[in-house]
Amino acid sequence: MNLTKEQIAKAFSNGEFEKTYEFIAENAEWIVVEENHFKGKQSILQNCEQVGAYFKSVTTLFITHNIIVDGNNVVINGTAEFFRENKRVSLISACDVYEFNDKNQIQKITSYCIQSK
Repeated sequence: MNLTKEQIAKAFSNGEFEKTYEFIAENAEWIVVEENHFKGKQSILQNCEQVGAYFKSVTTLFITHNIIVDGNNVVINGTAEFFRENKRVSLISACDVYEFNDKNQIQKITSYCIQSK
């Protein structure tokens, strides 16, 4: 499957992780600021599976506010709202910064996630 950097980044930011797996470099890293640091593709995929399982347990509403593409970098900000039994469980405001290598693979993701009170 051929996807643009923007499409890959948007899929990842919207929790459509499976679409992005082939585009993650073996030595990639994912930093969730002040929370976690995943090093290597396998570590990232394991976290994606855990997060994906949570997404399947709730109703999600992802809203993308901005996408900025500059060369091998893509920045996406937006919100993720999670509901269970028609009640909001949480609202996250997020910004993901993607760095791609020259093979169109994600090399690094830096995620800033702020949970609303």
